[in-house]
Amino acid sequence: MNVMDTDFFKKYIDMADDGDRMGWHERNGGNFTYWIKQEEIESIRDELSKEGKWMPIGTCVKDLAKEYFLISGTGKYFHNMKKDPMHTVGIIEIDETGEQYRICWGLLDGGKPTSEMPTHLMNLEVRKNMTNSEERVIYHAHCPNLIALTFLLPLKDEVFTRELWEMMTECPVIFPEGVGVVKWMVPGGKDIAVATSKKMENYRAVIWAHHGLFCSGIDFDSTFGLMHTIEKSAEIYIKVHSVQTKKAQSITPDDFRQLAKEFHVTLNERFLYEK
Repeated sequence: MNVMDTDFFKKYIDMADDGDRMGWHERNGGNFTYWIKQEEIESIRDELSKEGKWMPIGTCVKDLAKEYFLISGTGKYFHNMKKDPMHTVGIIEIDETGEQYRICWGLLDGGKPTSEMPTHLMNLEVRKNMTNSEERVIYHAHCPNLIALTFLLPLKDEVFTRELWEMMTECPVIFPEGVGVVKWMVPGGKDIAVATSKKMENYRAVIWAHHGLFCSGIDFDSTFGLMHTIEKSAEIYIKVHSVQTKKAQSITPDDFRQLAKEFHVTLNERFLYEK
C-alpha cells in the first residue's frame, strides 16, 4: 500500500491542517509525531527504504528500538503538509540501540526530522513505561492564549492546573491529572527533552513557558481534543481577566470533588487548595 493512502497518514495530515487553521502553527512553528503500529508498518513495508544513513538522535530511547515514527520535518510549514507531504513529513526507524535513526520515507531533498525529535521520542518512551498505555501521538503547537498565560501566572503545575480547571467545567474531566509546566529553556536539545519527559511521568500535557504546549494521546482525536480544550480554557481566562482582574465567583474545591465523583475521575488533591 502507498503510504499516503493509509488511514493513519490521512488522519495525521488532517490533524496538522486543523492545527494550522486554528492559528497554532505560524511559519514553521510546532511539530508532530505518530508512533506507527506494527500492522500499519507491514502494510507499507515495500514503500520503506533501508538505504538511509543512520544519524544520532541526541538521546537514548532504548524502549523504542526498531520502532517506526511518522514525524514532521525541521523548518517545514504545517501549511504545506497537505500540498507537499513528501517534503514536509517523513517516516523514521530507530536502530537497535535506541540512539540512532534513519529516514525510510519522505523528507525529500535533504529534509530532516524536527529538532524536537528527542523530546517527542523521550515523551513517548516515558508515557509507555509510566502508564503502560497505548499513547502514540505527541503534538506540539504554539497556542497563543496559553503562551500569554505563561507571562501572567506563576510557572507552577498547581497554579496552571487550578486556573485552567476553573475556566471550564469539562476541564477537570478531560485532564483530571492536571498539566505540567516547564520554565523557559532553549528548545531543541536534550536538557529540555529531559525536563519535559520528567513532567510527562505525571501529565499528558506539558506547557513550555513563553513557547507552547506538548500533548500526548492514544490517537489523533484525543490528542487534538486535549490541546484544543487547554487552549480554549486559557482563552477564557484571558477574556475574563481582560474585563476585570478578580473573578466574582468560580468553581470551588468541593464543587470539583462532586464533579469528579459524578464523572468517575480522580483529581489530585494537591490542586484543590483553598485560595
